[in-house]
Amino acid sequence: MQDLPTGSLTIGELARQTGLSPATLRMWEVRHGFPTARRLASGHRRYDPGTVERVRAVLNRQSAGVRLEAAIADVGELPRTPSVHATLRASHPQLTTQVLRKSTLVALSHAIEDEQLARADHPVLFGSFQREAHLRSSLARWEDLARTARATFAFAAGPISDLDGGRIAHVPLTEDAPMCREWALICDGTALPVALSAWELPGQDEVDEGSRRFEAMWTLDPVAVRTAARTCARLAADAGVQPATTLVDELAAPPRTDHGDLSAASRLFSRIVAYIEQAAHH
Repeated sequence: MQDLPTGSLTIGELARQTGLSPATLRMWEVRHGFPTARRLASGHRRYDPGTVERVRAVLNRQSAGVRLEAAIADVGELPRTPSVHATLRASHPQLTTQVLRKSTLVALSHAIEDEQLARADHPVLFGSFQREAHLRSSLARWEDLARTARATFAFAAGPISDLDGGRIAHVPLTEDAPMCREWALICDGTALPVALSAWELPGQDEVDEGSRRFEAMWTLDPVAVRTAARTCARLAADAGVQPATTLVDELAAPPRTDHGDLSAASRLFSRIVAYIEQAAHH
């Protein structure tokens, strides 16, 4: 049994002490990343006792006429981490990580991309390619993806101005940006939401390209996918990418969680196994 910190609160206890319903607290967490809960292995939320005062402070600001988003930001718990991987780890600690080689990540990414194309969904897509050369090598696939996506964003360092007639919005990264170490593929759609996030381990200057190692996680949980998509949209908007500004508000809404499609997950899993097996024999 997992030990709990002394004085930690359940969502019901937090609701009783703040006057909000558990449903409202869950909605705030999904839409705004507040209040932050620690997740047990069972998935249940546990809150630090100080959360009571932070929630009350937000309510006081709301009563004074401050919008909820601004009130949460004033309290100082709205996540602003410039990293998709770090945000997912902090917001969804139940997600497991594995160390994978780049060749495995390529196979995993191609499986996700091809399944998205096969489903003819219209997701919002975000990809993090680290450097311009990596984006260039994937450009043909992403041009195909962009033709059916509602919006497509590619994070990469370096100036890139000729991306598929404007279908793909380039999000420029500075050389010291945390996202320069990250590999991400986020597909926020109705049919098959999926997020793949990986962080390149340090000390690999002498390692050949296909053997570079990453700490990776992936998920089909629509709430976690929305967290990743929301973070990407915010980072793109902060970088001055105009199409992302409208998405920030759109992705603030909670995702649908009542349309689980086991057959879609099974097809994706089968495709992943096939692609990784194929990559292992090359």
